[in-house]
Amino acid sequence: MSLTHALETLRIANRMAGSKRFDWVICAENGETVEDSLGARFPVDHGFEEAHRDDVVIVCSGQDVQKQPLTAVTNWIRRCARNGCRIGGLFTGAYVLAKSGLLDGHAATIHWENRQAFLEEFPEVNLTEYTFVCEGSRLSTAGGTAAIDLILHMVAEAEGEALSNLVADQLHYTNIRVLQFSARMQVADRIGFRHPKLSEILALMETNLEEPLRPGDLAETVNISTRQLERLFRRYLHSTPKKYYVDMRLQRAQNLLLQTNMSVTNVCVACGFNSTSHFARLFRQRYGVSPHRLRKGQPSGDGA
Repeated sequence: MSLTHALETLRIANRMAGSKRFDWVICAENGETVEDSLGARFPVDHGFEEAHRDDVVIVCSGQDVQKQPLTAVTNWIRRCARNGCRIGGLFTGAYVLAKSGLLDGHAATIHWENRQAFLEEFPEVNLTEYTFVCEGSRLSTAGGTAAIDLILHMVAEAEGEALSNLVADQLHYTNIRVLQFSARMQVADRIGFRHPKLSEILALMETNLEEPLRPGDLAETVNISTRQLERLFRRYLHSTPKKYYVDMRLQRAQNLLLQTNMSVTNVCVACGFNSTSHFARLFRQRYGVSPHRLRKGQPSGDGA
């Protein structure tokens, strides 16, 4: 999705300009055809060849980027950076850039599902919640349609906003987002309701997973009673505040187990659980598999 959105936006920019203002090549290790997320074979133009100072090198990677062999691509983009190229990442591409050491001290963004794991692995990167980030020679997007935003921004930089707006119209993309737009939807938005107090509470929960707040503290922060808090959760989420909070922390634990090399004990602590045995029991109840088995990619079973 991110790759095709970026390429289609560039193609339309050339068509609307009436000439080939932008050119691109698709690179992959050894120049080999790669398989996309739909299982289709995607042809490439060539391997990791020398890039020039005026080139923009954009890495597109998928959901399980941390499980992929990255040595070849990280070595290549380091060389590109030394040559003065602008380096960017689509979807989880920021992970590859960070793994290469190219985001140390820089601002970046990444898909919200990968955010917690990224924060744990790369504390030296200023990870934002923006839809896309352009900071000097470093670019990144948060996945999905953010690739369109980034390319429209780059078209405006290179050829002016008039062309960028024409391209957006062709894409029926009339609300062009700016750099400061947050990519991360609030939890309330993601599950489809708009109660302001509950939205505040869920935001508090999501930003306090390592040191969970008590229901009374949550209620006091948003100026409601604990009883009102419980009523809101029963009405809109069919759950209790405690159970919903635990589920949020377990979801974070699942992401960290799948996307990082953190030990189960460290994941337990990072998600606000004081006991590894208690954490393991709750995790298995929630996902039907123990944390250790999930990390090893094994199915659930007796004795897990």
